[in-house]
Amino acid sequence: MDEAIRQQLIISGVGGQGVLFVTRLLAEAAINRGLAVFTSETHGMAQRGGTVLSHLKVGDFASPLIRPAQAHGLLVLKAENLAQHGAFLKDGGWVIVNGESDIKNHHRMPLDAVDADTLAQEIGNPKAVNLIVLGFALAMAEKKGQNRNTLLFSSAEIQTVLESRLGKKKEMLKASLKALEAGYNA
Repeated sequence: MDEAIRQQLIISGVGGQGVLFVTRLLAEAAINRGLAVFTSETHGMAQRGGTVLSHLKVGDFASPLIRPAQAHGLLVLKAENLAQHGAFLKDGGWVIVNGESDIKNHHRMPLDAVDADTLAQEIGNPKAVNLIVLGFALAMAEKKGQNRNTLLFSSAEIQTVLESRLGKKKEMLKASLKALEAGYNA
C-alpha cells in the first residue's frame, strides 16, 4: 500500500442525487489500488431533498470526518451547497461544482463548473448528475495532471468499478458509462 497517498474529499448534494453512490465508487477505486479508505456521511432529511454530505478519506487517517479547511477537494452536486460546505476546503484545494460557468463570479475559491443538470437532460438521464460531475472532475484531474491537487483516480478506474457494480444490469451500466463520458467530455 502506498502510504504517501493521502486525500480528503467532500461530496455534497441533496437527497436523490447519488452522493453516496459517487462516494462508494471512489472508495472502491481506492480499495482496488490497495489504499486505506474511510467514508462517513450525514443525511439531513435526504428523502425530502435535504442536504447529503459525504466525507471520503484515502490514505493513512485515524478518523472518518474531515475538519474545516482540510479537504483537498469538493465535489458539489448542487451549487447552493457550495456556500454551506466551502469551509471544508483547504488553501490550494479544488472544487468541481454543478452549475453554470458564471458561478465562478460569485465565489472566492478556485472552481471548475459544469452544467450537469442540462447535460443530464440532453442525454435523457436526469438522474445522472452525479456521474456527470464525477466525469468532469476526472477530466479536470487528467488535464491538470494527477497529483494531490486533483482527484486521485482515472476515468478507467471508475469505469472498472462501475462495471463491477453494475455488470449484470446492462442498461443501467450503459447509461452510467454514458453519463460519466458526458461529464468527461464537457
